[in-house]
Amino acid sequence: MKEKIHPNYSEAKVICGCGNTFMTGSVKKELRVDVCSKCHPFFTGQQRLGAARGRIEKFNKRYGQEG
Repeated sequence: MKEKIHPNYSEAKVICGCGNTFMTGSVKKELRVDVCSKCHPFFTGQQRLGAARGRIEKFNKRYGQEG
C-alpha cells in the first residue's frame, strides 16, 4: 500500500431522519441517512403486515364473498 494517499478512517456519528443516532466507522465525521434499523419497515415488521393486509383486501375485492 502506498503511504499518505488514503483518507483518515475514524469514528463517525450517523444521524437518521427519525432521530436515532449511532456510531460507526467512516472517512467522514458525520453521516445523515433517511432510514435506519429503528425505522425501516423491514426491521420494524410493519412492512409484512401492511403488504398482507393489502393482498387480502385485493383478493376480497376481486373475488368477494360468495354466498
